Order: sequence, then C-alpha cells, then structure tokens
Amino acid sequence: MPAGLPLSNLQLELLKLYSFDISDADLLHIKRYLAKYFAFKAIGEADKVWEEKGYTDGTMDQWLNEDEADSPWQ
Repeated sequence: MPAGLPLSNLQLELLKLYSFDISDADLLHIKRYLAKYFAFKAIGEADKVWEEKGYTDGTMDQWLNEDEADSPWQ
C-alpha cells in the first residue's frame, strides 16, 4: 500500500493485536485461521463461477486430460 493511503479495516483490526502479548502458538493459530478463512472465501467464489459456467466433474476430467497447449489455464 503506498504511503499516505489510509489503513484498511483489516489492517486496523490486526494492529489492535499488537497491544496484546500473545504466544507464538497463538500467533500461529491466528495465521492458520486467516489462511483458512481466505481459502474458503476463494473456494466459494470459484464455486460461483463453476456454477455460472455450467462446469461439471466431466469438465475437470477433460481439462486434466488435455495437452498443455489446449489447457484453459494458459
């Protein structure tokens, strides 16, 4: 974030943690919790796209069996 821009609401909340002396174990737990939260959020968004596009398990199988040149991920 460039200097001079206000902090986001997430940054402000995380800064509040600095006033507490938490253990390394608690810090690791918080990091894992945040990682899981954002992973589940990303999965939810991917599921929406999957549904909108009408993808199926067969679609994924087809992608996995295509040559790299034909992959939708290129």
